[in-house]
Amino acid sequence: MKISYNWLKTYLNIDLTAESAGQLLTDCGLEVEGIEKIESIKGGLQGIVIGEVKSCSKHPDADKLSITTVDVGAEELLHIVCGAPNVASGQKVAVATIGAVLYNGDESFTIKKSKIRGEVSEGMICAEDELGLGHSHAGIMVLDSSVAVGTAASSYFKIEDDYMLEIGLTPNRSDAISHIGVARDLAAVINNLADTATKVELKLPSVDAFNIDNHNLPIEVIVEDIQACPRYTGITISGIEVKESPDWLKNKLKTIGIRSINNIVDITNFVLFETGQPLHAFDADKIEGKKVIVKKLAKGISFLTLDGIERKLSGEDLMICNANEGMCIAGVFGGAKSGVTTTTKNIFLESAYFDATTIRKTSKFHGLKTDASFRYERGCDPNITVYALKRAILLIKELAGGSVSSEIMDVYPTPIERKCVEISYQNTYRLIGKVIEKNIIKNILTSLEIEITNETEEGLSLLIPTNKVDVVREADVIEEILRIYGYNNVEIGSGLRSSISYVSKPDKEKVQNTISNYLSNNSFVEIMNNSLTSSDYVNKIADFNPIHNVKILNPLSKELDVMRQSLLFGGLESISYNINRKTSDLKLYEFGNTYTYNAEVGAEVNVTKRFKEEKHLAVFVSGKKYAESWNVAASNTDFFNLKAHVTNILNRLRINIDKLNVNTISNSIFEEALEYTSNGKAVLTYGSLHPQLLASFDIKQAVFYADFQWDTIIKMIPNAEVVYTEVSKFPEVRRDLALLINKEVSFAEIVKLAYQTEKNLLKKVNLFDVYEGDKLEAGKKSYAVSFTIQDQEKTLNDKQIDGIMNRLIKVYVEKLQAVIR
Repeated sequence: MKISYNWLKTYLNIDLTAESAGQLLTDCGLEVEGIEKIESIKGGLQGIVIGEVKSCSKHPDADKLSITTVDVGAEELLHIVCGAPNVASGQKVAVATIGAVLYNGDESFTIKKSKIRGEVSEGMICAEDELGLGHSHAGIMVLDSSVAVGTAASSYFKIEDDYMLEIGLTPNRSDAISHIGVARDLAAVINNLADTATKVELKLPSVDAFNIDNHNLPIEVIVEDIQACPRYTGITISGIEVKESPDWLKNKLKTIGIRSINNIVDITNFVLFETGQPLHAFDADKIEGKKVIVKKLAKGISFLTLDGIERKLSGEDLMICNANEGMCIAGVFGGAKSGVTTTTKNIFLESAYFDATTIRKTSKFHGLKTDASFRYERGCDPNITVYALKRAILLIKELAGGSVSSEIMDVYPTPIERKCVEISYQNTYRLIGKVIEKNIIKNILTSLEIEITNETEEGLSLLIPTNKVDVVREADVIEEILRIYGYNNVEIGSGLRSSISYVSKPDKEKVQNTISNYLSNNSFVEIMNNSLTSSDYVNKIADFNPIHNVKILNPLSKELDVMRQSLLFGGLESISYNINRKTSDLKLYEFGNTYTYNAEVGAEVNVTKRFKEEKHLAVFVSGKKYAESWNVAASNTDFFNLKAHVTNILNRLRINIDKLNVNTISNSIFEEALEYTSNGKAVLTYGSLHPQLLASFDIKQAVFYADFQWDTIIKMIPNAEVVYTEVSKFPEVRRDLALLINKEVSFAEIVKLAYQTEKNLLKKVNLFDVYEGDKLEAGKKSYAVSFTIQDQEKTLNDKQIDGIMNRLIKVYVEKLQAVIR
């Protein structure tokens, strides 16, 4: 949120620098993220002075140039060559002296001493467009003859410097969503300072001058949806003149980044940023039937908004209508037909309080973020509508003329009362961590316009103003006291408190860090994606069921409407994003939770059974296997590259891969993949992603993906400590077998049978050659497999080795119908 410091000071009599004020606001919870100097004229007319033309003669070598001498209050007259047709002796003019910088949009140039057609020029006599004071370039500016020579142009033209404070406003602080709201907090903080000699008073603009001139333009207000619009206030004013706003109004809006449109629209914006109450002006002559009806229109009705876009209503959008059609999406955006134009003479001015949830849903549905919706979504003050209306009417009469032509129409069937909250001093001291004087507590509450209705020795009874929508209980009031008192004023105690904690083994954080370090050390980059994703992803992939989506009741957008069922989508978004930016060699990993809804159980079942949250590790590889280099042949990453990392992760966690069941799968996610299971539970799945899936993310290169069921993996890690043993003194023995087997037999089956046959001495099984060709009979393949055998106690003899190998051959022949080649 942007705040003009000059504007802020109109409500407070303070003499602080913008930096000091920013620090005080930050200390009380309104974090000032930046301070920017704003000049109404770029450069502030520095180096521009008022001068008098003492002499003027034609340039001997140029018909359109004049040679002048100008008195700018210096010891010597300046010789200036001027090209303006209206320059003449005796004129008071604006002179850019040597070193002054003039701006033309984002471009600038510096005035230097130079020669023009052989004549020395020591400055420049300026036109209004060259100074940024207007748009005319017909000639130089001729000023009032009474102005003193040497006067700074910034003083003569009343150039104001302002400071824009960028406040990082939290959603709960709707009371500080305006200049008056920020001024209220700043006054409270200043008055709480120990060295403050005099109290600072918040001065609100008076509306006592408001009066009704006639009743010539009555418009009936009907509110059909009281829940969505608890209060609606309106009034008419006739005979106005829509024109350009005065400089003071344009400058205030410019400081906070608001473009001036016309005096009526600028006034509604001004009051919005002053009070926090959104206003909307309708052309009264375009209100058909002279009725304003607040209601919801049917779903699918088209409505043309101010930006020229035709939007389909949701059926839940609150609309401001006339007798025949909608005129405005309430609290969000105006309509194209009913807005104020240069021909408008009569207006109907709206000041309403709309339900925050209704406005938030409409804003999200249409993708419209406006200054009005920003405030309504967070909760406006329902009891400020009339004050804001009167404030705007007085400004309109001042800047646009006109007469108030109706009573204030205020539909407020159920007034919203101030909340009653009781606080105890003891709880205040306990939560703050310090005993604060009771007078200081009461002064802080009073400065925040919190009324004290009763006081006892134990505490206070309070009435909370309706602008503080987040203050509803004792702890909220104590938080208000603390932030004004100052977090930095609460000393850190000398006592040390601690508790003994027990960490179950294995330590999940330590295990995760171990694997993170392994992956990062192998050139993987960790990614962290949003837990919210688009339901469209699940709807397009057959192996994900939309019925298991955990839906967001109030989604930020259509792209973030469900919790993710898998880390896959966020990873593919990251890969697509990087490929589109010419980074195609990627190795990524992410630890994160997934969320699913069990639709098979009813609402009466415990929530932990209806919703499931699981932790996963996702690993992605794509592109080239190695970075480009002169001594490494370029090759693409493949399934076996991913498998190596998967195997290393499991080995690092001391999970015996050979004891896992392995299945080959192919579905809408994986073109080809392996699935590891243990006791019927999935442990991990890895393989190459399906080309159709990749195409939906606009990815044209192969991507290999591994999905670890991290919660299951953690349970599989052995609790026993790692024991190091002496390297065996006895040699290993290797024997090879060439097996002719059916194509459907996997290497995993060969390994499994080998370890089942020889549990003690068999150390390693390795596949070192595969042959499939026309020399073999159909449906067959040849595997060359090596077996490493070792006894830790003695050297193996041929008889023992042959016995093991014979048993292996027998198993393979019987179980796999293998032929030993």
